Amino acid sequence: MPRTKGSKNLPKTNTNYSTQIAEKQETIASLNTEIVSIQKAIEEQKNTLKEKKTALKKAEKEVASLEEKKAKAE
Repeated sequence: MPRTKGSKNLPKTNTNYSTQIAEKQETIASLNTEIVSIQKAIEEQKNTLKEKKTALKKAEKEVASLEEKKAKAE
């Protein structure tokens, strides 16, 4: 006769699913609020990045025009 694999003496657990569900729902709610705040921060950073890139392009154009003026003067 073949042996059965694994223990068949599993502990009897009385789980309260309603409390576990409530805990998980609280976790979900807090994660959602964190996600929203992170998304707002990302949007703010995107706007800042856009402004910085615009300022960089403007500065590069000014440098290029000054170099052209310098070349013409020489």
